Amino acid sequence: MDGCGDFVQFLGHDMSMKIFMHLDDPSDLVRVCSVSSSWRQVVIASNLSKQLCLKLLPEISSVARIIEAKDLIDPLNLRQCDCLEWEFLRRNHKVYAFLAQGLNRFIRKDCISVAISASSTDNYPRESIHNTLEPSDRVGDRASYWSSEGESDPAVPETLVYKLMTNMCLVTEIHIQPFQAYFQPDFPIYSAKAVRFRMGHPKFFEELSDMLDIYASCDIPADDEFIWTYTSPKFPMTQENCLQKFKLPEPVLCIGGFLKVELLGRVQRQEVDGLYYICISHVQAVGRPLLPHFDIKMLDHEGKCALKYLPADRCATSTSLKRRNGASSRFHSFTARLIQRGTRGLEQVMLSTLHWSGAVARNDTDDEPGELP
Repeated sequence: MDGCGDFVQFLGHDMSMKIFMHLDDPSDLVRVCSVSSSWRQVVIASNLSKQLCLKLLPEISSVARIIEAKDLIDPLNLRQCDCLEWEFLRRNHKVYAFLAQGLNRFIRKDCISVAISASSTDNYPRESIHNTLEPSDRVGDRASYWSSEGESDPAVPETLVYKLMTNMCLVTEIHIQPFQAYFQPDFPIYSAKAVRFRMGHPKFFEELSDMLDIYASCDIPADDEFIWTYTSPKFPMTQENCLQKFKLPEPVLCIGGFLKVELLGRVQRQEVDGLYYICISHVQAVGRPLLPHFDIKMLDHEGKCALKYLPADRCATSTSLKRRNGASSRFHSFTARLIQRGTRGLEQVMLSTLHWSGAVARNDTDDEPGELP
């Protein structure tokens, strides 16, 4: 700005703010901050990133407390000489700029990427949780649905655990379709009485991300592997063969990227054995996932995370590197925990070692992706 003058200083704060408020692209605010220290101070001190973020993504207003008060996203690491108020403003600027750039501008109905596990499965793999990712209750000439094991007590609940598309996702609704058994007399619908949702992150984030393939290929309950930081109210479920939409009271910023569906109570008894079952044909999570070049890194078990930006030339390599580096030791510690839990289906995990060994044979190295500047 030397020799050119600084219009911020020349026009004054109020007029400069009116000009900056006409910016409608988060990238423009980032560029403004790089022009000079005085421009950066105006943007940060005036919370322009927050105002633009709320303008582009109104749902973020409901999670401002998580961002600003709970100190979960990019938690402050204050030194004795730091100005507390300025550090809060600077951190909030960074977080809102990240969300404004990183969250998808379009609401998506396919925010679930992987079906992880079910609390029980009647006939695995024919009636596994993986069928619930199919939008139809028929695939070719076969029925497509998940079925619980039968219970004599209709109050016994069931749970389904899913991995969302990204490690941070703004979730607004969950959609669930009970399964109607068109091949049984009177075409019964095996819905639940009510449903509740939890969102959170793994206890061992890096380890579990390497083990997703194992969960995907085995009938192993995974509830003990997660910390659930959000719990929704209960929603009644109707005994109807339709996609039932459950809108959350407020949008939820899921930090960690995992969703648990709790199916509470059973309503339909099977005529053949007199037991109660719950069957689900399809589950959807609706919201805004992160765009491909944005990610988070979990810092502790409390759900605190650091923001990450992955440039285009490193985005593809970082995922495969994280899976390869140290995967062998994580596999052994993961398997040891399953043995301690006495989990059924462990033999399937051991068989997966053959597939897994191909992923850990190489030992390439590379820099870790950097944090968002």
